Amino acid sequence: MGICLSTTKVFGTSSNPSPDHHEEKQPASSTTTTNAKKESHKPTVKHQQQQQFKAKPSSRKQGGNVPCGKRTDFGYRKDFEKRYTTGKLLGHGQFGYTYVAIGNENGDRVAVKKIEKMKMILPIAVEDVKREVKILEALKGHENVVQFYNAFEDDSYVYIVMELCEGGELLDRILAKKDSRYSEKDAAVVVRQMLKVAAECHLRGLVHRDMKPENFLFKSTKEDSPLKATDFGLSDFIRPGKRFQDIVGSAYYVAPEVLKRKSGPESDVWSIGVITYILLCGKRPFWDKTEDGIFREVLKNKPDFRRKPWPTISDSAKDFVKKLLVKDPRARLTAAQALSHPWVREGGDASEIPIDISVLSNMRQFVKYSRLKQFALRALASTLNEEEIADLRDQFHAIDVDKNGVISLEEMRQALAKDLPWKLKESRVLEILQAIDINTDGLVDFTEFIAAALHVNQMEEHDSEKWQMRSEAAFQKFDVDRDGFITPDELRMHTGLKGSIDPLLEEADIDRDGKISLEEFRRLLRTASISRRAREMEHVPDFVLVWYVSMSTVRTLVSTRVLIDGMCFGESTSEEEEGGGVGCKSWWWLWW
Repeated sequence: MGICLSTTKVFGTSSNPSPDHHEEKQPASSTTTTNAKKESHKPTVKHQQQQQFKAKPSSRKQGGNVPCGKRTDFGYRKDFEKRYTTGKLLGHGQFGYTYVAIGNENGDRVAVKKIEKMKMILPIAVEDVKREVKILEALKGHENVVQFYNAFEDDSYVYIVMELCEGGELLDRILAKKDSRYSEKDAAVVVRQMLKVAAECHLRGLVHRDMKPENFLFKSTKEDSPLKATDFGLSDFIRPGKRFQDIVGSAYYVAPEVLKRKSGPESDVWSIGVITYILLCGKRPFWDKTEDGIFREVLKNKPDFRRKPWPTISDSAKDFVKKLLVKDPRARLTAAQALSHPWVREGGDASEIPIDISVLSNMRQFVKYSRLKQFALRALASTLNEEEIADLRDQFHAIDVDKNGVISLEEMRQALAKDLPWKLKESRVLEILQAIDINTDGLVDFTEFIAAALHVNQMEEHDSEKWQMRSEAAFQKFDVDRDGFITPDELRMHTGLKGSIDPLLEEADIDRDGKISLEEFRRLLRTASISRRAREMEHVPDFVLVWYVSMSTVRTLVSTRVLIDGMCFGESTSEEEEGGGVGCKSWWWLWW
């Protein structure tokens, strides 16, 4: 049987918006596929709410009823009509249309998103268009992203000229398969391309935020056609160390942390995990008759790997999907790590694996750790086998540009510079290298690298039994007499440090008995890859606020809201569309 995948989107408002960090979105117009959309994008509750609360106060500044977009010069080229001839309509959305166009000079066929300035009522709508163009420019040249060619404007429209993809959506190909399933080999090829897009986005400080089969197009109708990511209308740049607080995305693919209003790049990986599950078995991992029911499933339950056809699917594929659908985003594989997984790696090679932002983050964090924490991580790293560090070996090779087996200061600088949101000074890069370089030769070898790049949270989440074993083995490297405790003398012996050892001991000695137990040692390791702010957040009550929005046109939004302890509660209703159309009802749900 085939499956029907909803394109419903979930929207919420940011509880702490930043004036220079726009997290409120509007739906983008139709994508660049030649298969016109079966349903047009509808106005979102979120955008309407924006109008309700902000349009009135800003009307004087806008000079009457002239929309903000109509008064804006975007700074784009003004000669679209001279360069292109518009052809047939591909699809349309709330704010514009997408057409095939022909280049007047070379005859090339392109896709053109034509966005009406009159519909850009508020400044946020103008910023959304500018941001989408900025994102397309940032990703220009990536083989698995729809190519951006140029942006134009005239008095009435903004034109975004892009690569034309004529192979249809990934969703259509899934539905065309027998039982709506891909073979493992074919699925891995598709998933690898999606992961490469996510990894590139994350290196650039960008989160797609709406990864789903409808937003991936095939370049051509050929079976081996490359896959292209499209529709960056909900995408946004995220500042280092920050989390998105709004709820956006599509119901079936939304990550738990999005519903909890503290999401980041990891949410894209979750969405790819959901898509992979669907590719392999033809069914959704989280399902209910209502969207709020789906959200409960996402938050509370695990995917079913017992029902058919999962018993016939390889253990490697199941392991891959499980590691992408880990509810704790800190323990979930990153996009780059997922590219190193044996199931996805088959048929690919290490040169395809980009630098992992989490590895760069771990290295930056390593320099801040105490000496004891650094020694503990090195001890843990020494217990791991080749299979357990395969993804880190890929990362080491990605950073070791000249392939001489060590990372130099220049290679470290180049790697850290690729994490674009972070702009580290040269002195800071040197400080990081020196913290990792335990033998002080000015270079980082693979053994030194492992300790600084480890994902401790993933180790415990993915295989708790192995974690118990590895952490105990690391503990025993300190506990020479095997009495179950690390004493000050043993600590001094292992570290080679002179003078008082008390400051190191105090960090891990929670019960203040003058020695470190195995559980205290494990706690030290666990907190090694969690920032201080993240540890504090673990103690915040887990209020989960979800705004459920049904799929229908919103004509008028009437909203009442109450602010309680910094959280928004309320209800909203909308009038029914004329002509007997189904109206939209929205509710705030508070889950504990």
